[in-house]
Amino acid sequence: MTTRHPFPFSAIVGQEDMKTAMILTAIDPSIGGVLVFGDRGTGKSTAVRALAALLPPITAIRDCPVNAAQRADCPDWAGDLPDVSHDIPTPVVDLPLGASEDRVTGALDIEKALTLGEKAFQPGLLAKANRGYLYIDEVNLLEDHIVDLLLDVAQSGENVVEREGLSIRHAARFVLVGSGNPEEGELRPQLLDRFGLSVDVTSPKEVSERVEVIRRRDAYERDHSAFMLRWQAEDAALRDRIVTARQALKQVTTPDSALEDIAGLCLRLGSDGLRGELILLRAARAFAAFRDDTAVGRTHIRAVATLALRHRLRRDPLDEAGSGTRVARTVAEVLGA
Repeated sequence: MTTRHPFPFSAIVGQEDMKTAMILTAIDPSIGGVLVFGDRGTGKSTAVRALAALLPPITAIRDCPVNAAQRADCPDWAGDLPDVSHDIPTPVVDLPLGASEDRVTGALDIEKALTLGEKAFQPGLLAKANRGYLYIDEVNLLEDHIVDLLLDVAQSGENVVEREGLSIRHAARFVLVGSGNPEEGELRPQLLDRFGLSVDVTSPKEVSERVEVIRRRDAYERDHSAFMLRWQAEDAALRDRIVTARQALKQVTTPDSALEDIAGLCLRLGSDGLRGELILLRAARAFAAFRDDTAVGRTHIRAVATLALRHRLRRDPLDEAGSGTRVARTVAEVLGA
């Protein structure tokens, strides 16, 4: 049976904020992932898989459980692996809601323990996601102890397992993408703050847009090869832009005026701590690189401010406007329309 390619990223209709957020984290993973809240069936999981399929493959040591780029970076517990590398697709790993802690972090390999009497480590989902994407659907329903675990790993970039006589650690750096329906519960503030960017998605409101969504999905299902051929050039062009932006990122300068705009905007919004400023800076810089601009300016800050700050605002019971509207309004006041 032929493996079906994921839906092309370029063929996703609308949802520009979601696509922009995911492109920015592909350019600079240090932005810290994307949280997508909204209606069911709005392309959240489709976009994650489409972006990962769009990105160039990564080079990894063959059979390394953490997708290490060099043999020296593959952990000792992986065994005596040959120093042979190959290209693999960018990993996309689903973290199911009911996953046990052992499945997420890894645990003692019971089969080897019983048959060989060896204490061997069986890697978990965090190992598989290293250098790729960890996707959590219904992230707001995730169990608290898994949330705490993810917070620790997201902070350190390393997974540490110490139990059953094992003491294991390995790299666990990934772009965390979470999606959910806000009607089913809120996200814990500690985890909410760990997402670099936040997007609210809704079903298309225009008949013409809904028709185009149906038309493209139907074409993807009915004549897969022709549909992929139709969109491969646009996906390839977007891939080239992302790769170029990655290379240009270090050359993008940030004048003091941009730093003052970022600090002033966050101060006016009353966002807690300095994480908002740092994420806004990284996102604006990535957006500038994507546009092939050489310096961060107000155009870039305006474009990404809502994505970076909407989930960092304190609730204002006297303001009925949504957080995105409050950010947009403050951006206009501080930076001009």
